[in-house]
Amino acid sequence: MDKLSGGWQHVVQEGYGWAAEVFVVVVLTLLAHFVAVRVLYRLQLQLQKTKNLWDDILLESMSRPVAYLIWVIGIAWAAELVDKQSGTSILLAVSVARDVLIIVLLAMFVVRFIKQVELKLVVGANVDTEEGIDETTIMAIGRLLRAAVIITAVLVILQSLGYSIQGVLAFGGIGGIAVGFAAKDLLANFFGGLMIYMDRPFSVGDWVRSPDKEIEGTVEHIGWRLTRIRTFDKRPLYVPNAVFTHIAVENPSRMENRRIFETIGLRYDDADQLADIVNSVRAMLQTHPEIDNTKTLIVNFNTFSSSSLDFFVYTFTKTTEWVYFHKIKEDVLLKILHIISEHGADMAYPTSTVKLPDGLLVNHQNEEFSGDDRK
Repeated sequence: MDKLSGGWQHVVQEGYGWAAEVFVVVVLTLLAHFVAVRVLYRLQLQLQKTKNLWDDILLESMSRPVAYLIWVIGIAWAAELVDKQSGTSILLAVSVARDVLIIVLLAMFVVRFIKQVELKLVVGANVDTEEGIDETTIMAIGRLLRAAVIITAVLVILQSLGYSIQGVLAFGGIGGIAVGFAAKDLLANFFGGLMIYMDRPFSVGDWVRSPDKEIEGTVEHIGWRLTRIRTFDKRPLYVPNAVFTHIAVENPSRMENRRIFETIGLRYDDADQLADIVNSVRAMLQTHPEIDNTKTLIVNFNTFSSSSLDFFVYTFTKTTEWVYFHKIKEDVLLKILHIISEHGADMAYPTSTVKLPDGLLVNHQNEEFSGDDRK
């Protein structure tokens, strides 16, 4: 210890004490960083056991900015010691850099906090109820808040660097006009995305299609410029948001029921059974557990076709799920076939009747003979 103390005094006497102080500051910074990371990790493990999600969000948001903040403070402290010894004027630059980095870290913390809240709300969002906030709305609010934080941080940084915010805003207004003309398509897509968020014609997860364009699939992501739709053959379709401002979009995911609309043809020979068959089919649909009787239900004889007596079935199922709907439709059609068979009737198919004059026969080789030529 005596030798160590003597060596320290020698370093101080030689004028290198500031280097030792810088070394100590760096070591303390490393130690503080290590302790902070371990404490935050232990605290995160403990908070994961609780049911409160907000403490998890707060800790996850602040862990990385806190670690960076320790290094910013430590390096700024070391630079201050070097500046005092060297007599240079780097302290002002270090002070400004420190303030800028602190602002960046604060903005980073807020942005991460907003992002974590957005993720938690998206996971817990109930998109099936009208009272809940759907995923698209959550994402839109999250993007707007993050953009506001970033813009505010940039303005504060410019003010810290000595720039006038009023001048920056004025320049931004003039520059915005030029940018608007140069990037009108980009702005059109931006406002198209904004209209999607405000009007909400569709949300993430909805099945959409357009009668004006060859667009059909499931919405996977709504961005500020593009909307990604996964087509039914599993290909990604990237649609600029501006397209949705001038086309019609159908959203089958928001339908209340699915419709069964079929025309059934009976033979003309079964005309006497037609009324009973129509009544039986109507009664079957009225008692079917998967048919919504609060909606329109029509079963009526419709028209005299060239080869059949046609009646149509017009009704709605309770489900909107695509696969299950087809199971219900199959069951309804099979029951209709059974009803027709029970009444001794049959389905019609295209037929032609050829009337031959008296005395004219056709043999198996399709040769014509008169009555006197038969042998």
